[in-house]
Amino acid sequence: MNWERITEKLNILADAAKYDVSCASSGSKRKNENKGLGNASNGICHSYTEDGRCVSLLKILLTNHCIFDCAYCVSRKNNDIKRAAFTVQEVVDLTINFYRRNYIEGLFLSSGIFKDADYTMERLVRVAKKLRTEHNFNGYIHLKSIPGASDELMDEAGRWADRLSVNLEMPTEAGLKLLAPDKNQQDMIKPMGYLKNAIIKHTEEKKLFKKAPQFAPAGQSTQMIIGATPENDNEVLHSANYFYKAFKLKRVYYSGYVPVLVDNRLPALNTAVPMVRENRLYQADWLMRFYGFKVNEIVNHAQPHLDLDIDPKLGWAIRNLQSFPVDINRADLQMILRVPGIGVQSAQKIVKARMFGKLNWDNLKQMGVSLNRAKYFITCNSNTFERRDLTGENIKQYILASSQSKYLKNSQTQLNLF
Repeated sequence: MNWERITEKLNILADAAKYDVSCASSGSKRKNENKGLGNASNGICHSYTEDGRCVSLLKILLTNHCIFDCAYCVSRKNNDIKRAAFTVQEVVDLTINFYRRNYIEGLFLSSGIFKDADYTMERLVRVAKKLRTEHNFNGYIHLKSIPGASDELMDEAGRWADRLSVNLEMPTEAGLKLLAPDKNQQDMIKPMGYLKNAIIKHTEEKKLFKKAPQFAPAGQSTQMIIGATPENDNEVLHSANYFYKAFKLKRVYYSGYVPVLVDNRLPALNTAVPMVRENRLYQADWLMRFYGFKVNEIVNHAQPHLDLDIDPKLGWAIRNLQSFPVDINRADLQMILRVPGIGVQSAQKIVKARMFGKLNWDNLKQMGVSLNRAKYFITCNSNTFERRDLTGENIKQYILASSQSKYLKNSQTQLNLF
């Protein structure tokens, strides 16, 4: 193998892959058997697993050659960049060599589109199949599915990969037509539908037959680019909510538009999407998936944008002060989950602990409750109620001031160390 040429390809195709953020690894439980390589039970890197660990991942494109001319994509066919392509065997060899050197725990493989969807998808599948069958590789494999690929190739991909994902790219069909007129959203939706049905089918088979083969055990995900087209947060989150429900997605990833190309259909090069907007979308997504919030409670036509100053749970609480204060010692779990400053684990601890006695401020602090937020919205076994009769705007300003004060205090502490 010509390692000098391989290194050059790696530099090009790893850099091109950085714009794809949908590479979390939670959900797979592939076991290492027969003295194979790797074990996907704890996930892989440059992302966080469900238990909070950061782990490592070989994240590359098979090629940055592409037949499409999407306005937002650095690999678009009319962009004057250095092109490269790995062979199937080169990706396999890289993965095995990097794993043996303890650089990675798995592979995230995407690609530009060579000739057509099936031609490209067939090569992605071959990489995963070779790793599994020829090298007994049990590490995590995430394949980016190519829109328009055949059901047969999607089926084979599911046999070898832990997770599959089809990027929606834009939150709405209108946005896709504006920036990628050669692409069709239905080509993206079709494989999503196939994967949903196949995952359900194989899950049922696994219940009946213990040795039934796995099929994409970590499910499927997708990604939307935010800010390249004019959709507001209401449109983005309603689109995500639809795909969660219709296709049983594990995750929707929100990638803030990074200005890399000049095109009159795109925002100016100096108008990158603020990172805080991307962060607020993830927080809102979390509320929908784990806290029992409906999307219309977070954003709607009357409130189409998330407040960038505060997190969406606090925003909802301030808009719905009539629902508070919540009595921590009596309220049900779903209502406790709606209190700013109380996470899922803390809420569960509260419900369990109050069976043995009434909880006070000290108890809540020990359980990890952020009292500088929660105190405005709860009562407990105490004579004081911190919220008093404040307006929503008062509460917002007090919390922002408290956060700023804490930030300055931490910064000063760090300076004093030197």
